[in-house]
Amino acid sequence: MDKKKQNKQRNMESSDTSSAPLSHSPTSSSSSPLPPPPQVVMSPCAACKILRRRCAEKCVLAPYFPPTEPAKFTIAHRVFGASNIIKFLQELPESQRADAVASMVYEASSRIRDPVYGCAGAICQLQKQVNELQAQLAKAQAELVNMQLQQANLVALICMEMTQSPQESPQQSVDNFISSPPHSTGYLSAMNFLEDNTSLNPLWEPLWT
Repeated sequence: MDKKKQNKQRNMESSDTSSAPLSHSPTSSSSSPLPPPPQVVMSPCAACKILRRRCAEKCVLAPYFPPTEPAKFTIAHRVFGASNIIKFLQELPESQRADAVASMVYEASSRIRDPVYGCAGAICQLQKQVNELQAQLAKAQAELVNMQLQQANLVALICMEMTQSPQESPQQSVDNFISSPPHSTGYLSAMNFLEDNTSLNPLWEPLWT
């Protein structure tokens, strides 16, 4: 009888332990490692993409050659080379690097268009246009001074004619002035000034001579 009671007690204990809920199930699920976050793949700059190299986080060329403008680096790289561009930018402070890149791209594009003179040829053409415009401006100013002197002489002559002969009409005074040759010193000085200004030479010596 004692053995039967002991067997019953053992069976009851085993059934209690098997029917009890597992308390470690939630903790086991929570302790499982989380999946890593997706890595953000940054697009390389145009320089590193053309050079076929990995674009570093602190790439010197990235701020000035974005991936949307590959032709910008292609032109500069064709004339100066990538190593020289990097060297130039590293020697300059960050506040001047953007202007340096713009200057290199302009000089490189000018050199590709004109392999002989490069940007010097473009500067020569612009300077020639400036000299021509300055000569035209001086000529226009001389003509303006001449017209002003003629008008002043005309008014002075009309006033003098009216004071000398009050019976003569103003229209007759104007006719007399037109028929008479200009002998006034103001008119002669204006003509000399016009001749001096029209003899300006707008030619400009090229930069490469």
